[in-house]
Amino acid sequence: MDRKKELKLQFKESKPHAGVYQIKNTQNQKIFVGSTMNLKTLNGKRFELNAGTSPNKSLQNEWKKYGEEAFVFEVLEVLKEKKDGPFNKKEALKSLEKKWLDRLQPYGDHGYNRKPDIET
Repeated sequence: MDRKKELKLQFKESKPHAGVYQIKNTQNQKIFVGSTMNLKTLNGKRFELNAGTSPNKSLQNEWKKYGEEAFVFEVLEVLKEKKDGPFNKKEALKSLEKKWLDRLQPYGDHGYNRKPDIET
């Protein structure tokens, strides 16, 4: 099997990893923090922005203004799955994303995320 086919096969067989990522504007340092059950889908986020269909309008507007070259996609943390006992992957990912949102505060002039409503 040639190297290209081997790499394609490895990619298809590799287990998708959930995690938290950021999209950073290198022109003004604003960031968007998000999470996904499959980090392989980050190219889909890039495609969405290039197509002009991102639901995040402020990120979409600046993508259009500065161009794709001004943005960097980075994985902040891969979700570590528990091997024993009950594990809710969706809840664990939500908690991991909250940790990064609290740490980076990507709101207002610092980012593209909407500040969460205060829980009562």
